Amino acid sequence: MFFGSIPALVTPFAAGRVDEALFRAFVAWQVAEGSNGLVPCGTTGEAATLTDAEHRRLIEIAVEGAAGKVPVIAGCGSNSTAHAIALTRAAKEAGADAALHVPPYYNRPNQDGIYAHLAAVAGEGIPIVLYNVPARTITDIAVETMAKLAKLPNVVGVKDATGNLARVSAQREACGPDFVQLSGNDDMALGFNAMGGVGCISVTANVAPRLCSEFQKATREQRWDDALALQDRLYPLHAALFTDASPGPVKYALNRVRPDFPADLRLPMTEASAASKKAVDAALSHAGLI
Repeated sequence: MFFGSIPALVTPFAAGRVDEALFRAFVAWQVAEGSNGLVPCGTTGEAATLTDAEHRRLIEIAVEGAAGKVPVIAGCGSNSTAHAIALTRAAKEAGADAALHVPPYYNRPNQDGIYAHLAAVAGEGIPIVLYNVPARTITDIAVETMAKLAKLPNVVGVKDATGNLARVSAQREACGPDFVQLSGNDDMALGFNAMGGVGCISVTANVAPRLCSEFQKATREQRWDDALALQDRLYPLHAALFTDASPGPVKYALNRVRPDFPADLRLPMTEASAASKKAVDAALSHAGLI
C-alpha cells in the first residue's frame, strides 16, 4: 500500500501565512521527481503551529496535486483524542489515503491509554499509519501494543523513528510480514529496509526527491551496491538536516536548491544557525545538488 520515498513535506510560509500556491507547486515537483507518496502536516510541516483550517487546506492541496498518482498520508496526531479524531475526519473528507498518528505526547499515557487513543482514531474508517517517535512524544508504542493495534482492520503500518533497528524484526514477528514498516530516520533507511522495511517517510526527500526515490528503488530491487553508493552520497545531508532544530536546516537547504522556496518558519521555530547552514552547504555540494 505504501512504499519507497515519501517526503514529510515542509510547509511554505510567506509573511506568516501559508503560501498555498507555492505548496501546490512543491507537491507537483515532488510527484514529478519520483516521490512515492506525500505526508502533509507532519512534524517537518510544522503541524503544531497550523490552525485546523490550514491543516485541512494543506491536505486538500496535497490530494489535488497527487491526483491519484501517489498516496497521501496526512499527519493527524494530537495529544487530545477528541482533536485527533477531528483531524482524522477532516483528512478523510479531504480525500487522504491514510492518517499518520503519534501516541499522545506530553500527557504520557501508559500502554493501555496509548492503545485506546490509537484504536479510537482507527475507528474513523481510514487507514492508520502509526508514528512511533519517542524522542518527541516521550512515550513508546511497545511492540506488544503495536501487535494489538495491528489486529485492527484499519491499522496498516508504522513510521518507526525509534532509532532501534532491532525493532524492525521484532515488529515484523509481532505484526506479520504484511504490516508496512517505514523508517522515520533517513540515515538508517538502508539497514531498515534490509531488515524488512519497505520505505522511508523522509526529511531529506524534501530537498533531494529524485535521489531518495532512486535509493529506495535500489533497495526494493535488492541492488545493494547501488543503494550503498546512494547512501554514501546522501548521508552527509541526512546528518546536516538535523544539525539544528528541524525544519530550520531543511528549509534552508530547500531554499538553496530552489530559491523560489523561502526559508521562513513559524515561531517557536527559528532559522538554522550559521554552523548548521555551513554543514548543509557542504552536504548539498557532496550530494551534487548545488
